[in-house]
Amino acid sequence: MGHGFSSTFTGERRSKDDQVFEALGTTDELSSAIGLASELSSESGHIFAEQLHKVQCMLQDVGANIATPISSAREAHLKRTSFTEKPVLELEQWIDKYTEQLPPLTAFILPSGGKSSAALHFSRAVCRRAERCVVPIVQAGEADPNVAKYLNRLSDYLFVLARYAAMKEGKEEKIYTRSEP
Repeated sequence: MGHGFSSTFTGERRSKDDQVFEALGTTDELSSAIGLASELSSESGHIFAEQLHKVQCMLQDVGANIATPISSAREAHLKRTSFTEKPVLELEQWIDKYTEQLPPLTAFILPSGGKSSAALHFSRAVCRRAERCVVPIVQAGEADPNVAKYLNRLSDYLFVLARYAAMKEGKEEKIYTRSEP
């Protein structure tokens, strides 16, 4: 057992506090949060649970790309862990589909709207953190820019989906109101 060290997919030894492992851990946490949201959504009869399963599979690919630093990977490895723009475009189609069915946003809403919705909002917050972890790795040229783009669009998708779940379940979204001093 190494003392505070772990290996990337390319066999490179890095410190456990390396940003690659931080990004991998947060991506795993995101997949777990989405898993919970998906289970709650399935129980409420939402049909988008299938999309969430597909997202979890994509997050495995996100992790593979992050865990394969471009500078130390062989060509075959890079090919196997590449991340294209296709899943980003698919998310954008999903976002448009749900947005069309929602009333316009007129106030700042708080994470609420029933169990499915609240779990999706929680997933969105974890997704934002995963994106913040991944951006420096992409900027350093060690991961595909589409990975950061995917996480960026994913948080938008999760937000829209949370609102959609609340609407479908007839649950009220709580509105932010400033507390009087």
